Amino acid sequence: MIGTILFDVDGVLLSEEHYFDASALTVWELLISNNYLALSPEKYKTDYSPKEIKVIRETVFGKNDEVLKLMKSRGLNANWDMIYLSFGHQLIHLLSQIKEQENSRINGWLQEPINREVLLEIGSVLHNYPVNTDFNLFVADFKSSTETKQELFDYLNQLAEEKLGVKTAIFSGISALWLVCEHVCQEWYVGDENVEKSTGRPSVQLGKKGFLANETTLAAKAEIEALFSFLKESGVKIGIGTGRPELETIQPFQHLDWLKHFDLNHIVTADDVLKAEKELVERQPLSKPNPFTYIMGLKGRDTSVIDCLNTHLPIDHGEEVLVVGDSLADLLAARKMGCQFAAVLTGLSGKDARSDFEKHEADYILDNVLDIKNLIVRK
Repeated sequence: MIGTILFDVDGVLLSEEHYFDASALTVWELLISNNYLALSPEKYKTDYSPKEIKVIRETVFGKNDEVLKLMKSRGLNANWDMIYLSFGHQLIHLLSQIKEQENSRINGWLQEPINREVLLEIGSVLHNYPVNTDFNLFVADFKSSTETKQELFDYLNQLAEEKLGVKTAIFSGISALWLVCEHVCQEWYVGDENVEKSTGRPSVQLGKKGFLANETTLAAKAEIEALFSFLKESGVKIGIGTGRPELETIQPFQHLDWLKHFDLNHIVTADDVLKAEKELVERQPLSKPNPFTYIMGLKGRDTSVIDCLNTHLPIDHGEEVLVVGDSLADLLAARKMGCQFAAVLTGLSGKDARSDFEKHEADYILDNVLDIKNLIVRK
């Protein structure tokens, strides 16, 4: 009997589409804006139309989001990681076009942290050569790899050695370049009003309205709320384990009037994961598919990080806990915990994800989150 349900948010309760739009806009800005590589500053602005955003996303991630789908299939779940991998790959490709002329500089850039100042320097050098981006290379380069999750970052180091002849570890882990990618993405997603609250840093580029006030639910708002009420009335405890930051979770839930159904102690977000990673650096990474997010969601945020990490796996009575997610990362986390897993087909790949979930033997495969109701026996 299911006694606790832990929900992912993106692809389960709320649409990921605006996150993917913000991700594409971030890669685009890092490449073309005067604030970064400045390859085509005349094409940059902060108020693209929906049609323009669609074109940029198809350019960066492919017409059918092939790049995103490949990353998702390898267990990469956080948009910041996807941005970093995509931009890092494109940066290596750009540098490969000037390696004969600028070998010494490239060696220098890839031995020290790449922050915004270094990107400006790289951009000023690239400006002297007829370099071009090529987003089609991503799938070809990464399909030949076997890496999954954040090991994909390490594969960037391998590509740098193959394409540039430079041995480096610069792309591994949460680097200075990763933090640049994260900050630009937050500018796009939360907008000028919330950037400093979200990141602790002011905007580099003002003028972005953000997507935060324009969330799309994956079923009717009232029907999802009715599901929460039904679960609580049935004696089922509910919680959240999401890769979203706290602001991007709590604010939409408040706006949708869903927050009243949850105990804040059992809403775990990316902020909790980042805090834990800073506290115990040697245990990184703790983002999904590491089960930390769901373990804390189950035990509560008032549980110490070390107690969560020292939880014996599989957990006791794991069959009574159901994790609801849309990605392989969610499934792998649930498996490590010994919990049941319900895959919903409302994520990036939609119904095409069914075969992957069947292959990995998800306990349940549901058309949408509302079908959870059929799994519950009233107490």
